[in-house]
Amino acid sequence: MKRDWAILVVLMALASACSDEAKTTKSTKGMNPDTPIAVGVVTLKPETVPRYTELPGRIVANATAEIRPQVDGIVQKRLFQEGGPIKEGDPLYVLDDKKFKAAVDAAQAALQKANATVTGAQATYDRNKQLAATKAASQQDLDTAHTALLQAQADQAAAKADLETAQINLDNSTIKAPISGIISTSSVSVGALVTANQTDALATIRQIDPALVDLVDTSVNLLHIRDEVRTGTLGGFGQDGPPKVSLILENGETYDKQGAVSLANIVVSETTGTFSLRAVFQNPERILLPGMFVRARISLGVMPNTYRVPQRAVMRDATGEATAYFVTADSKVETRILAVAGSLGSDWLVTKGIKPGDKLIVDGFQKIREGASVKPLPVTIDDDGVVKQPEEDAENTKKKPEAAK
Repeated sequence: MKRDWAILVVLMALASACSDEAKTTKSTKGMNPDTPIAVGVVTLKPETVPRYTELPGRIVANATAEIRPQVDGIVQKRLFQEGGPIKEGDPLYVLDDKKFKAAVDAAQAALQKANATVTGAQATYDRNKQLAATKAASQQDLDTAHTALLQAQADQAAAKADLETAQINLDNSTIKAPISGIISTSSVSVGALVTANQTDALATIRQIDPALVDLVDTSVNLLHIRDEVRTGTLGGFGQDGPPKVSLILENGETYDKQGAVSLANIVVSETTGTFSLRAVFQNPERILLPGMFVRARISLGVMPNTYRVPQRAVMRDATGEATAYFVTADSKVETRILAVAGSLGSDWLVTKGIKPGDKLIVDGFQKIREGASVKPLPVTIDDDGVVKQPEEDAENTKKKPEAAK
């Protein structure tokens, strides 16, 4: 019985093998391994394209002034609206000024007394000088009168300085804006006691029109840009003045005003290997606020003889080199290493590895290999990197007039 079961199992296995062999033969029947594989290609040509670099940045105020009192006193009035615009010289706070007015009055009285003393000392000196000329007064009397005059004049100068100091203190009892800008909230209210040069600011004024953007870049990128300018890969850098800058805000929108690089720090950080750039932007609507994070796109010039290669067609090999598939003159697949110098939209900017008229494989490269025979079919790629066949483009063109109707 066991022997019969064994024979049955062997016969079933042979039948299954024959069935699989028949299926394989049927599926491969009529297939030619040398049949060209259809692939989508685009023909490349050199262009002159703009070159940009994007850097992270942060908005900072053009000028900042922390308001602190220069004299002691009680706050009697606050004369500004918190968060509103302020002009240079506008009064902000008024302190109790009674003691400062009294000090001015006392200083004025002391000056008047000093002036009278000087007048008397001058008359005494002049009289003794005339008497000494006729030998009616001694030289000692003349010297004594001269000394008294000098002392009176010194007291007069001191009294003038005291009056000026008292007047300054009286003026400082009204605290004014040192710069124009936007003022913050007030840290004190009416009735608060403030002291001269206290640690806490009463308020802060920030000048944000124009606004500044602090940017950071690596020293490696700086060296690359210099090499590109030197070799001619990058043209026009710095020829039309400072590089132009556009801003991408935190919500992804582009700021509607263009700025320019105002300065670059010539020192590279020893810890991070970066250096600082600063750009200036007009900010009349106060859209750019201090502390806001942005991305700045700096125009570096133009790149002549550059190829725009769709990013979908570029791969990386084991060494990290950018590679792409091309169709040779005999319709074979060829892999090339490309020199990528940046990006523009959905394209890589390639400066080496491509010749005018080369056919780049952008669709169907997942099923090909080096040296395989292919049938190149022209295609187009939209701004989103989507491949479209020519018939699709024609069909879309036909549908547009119908949609318009």
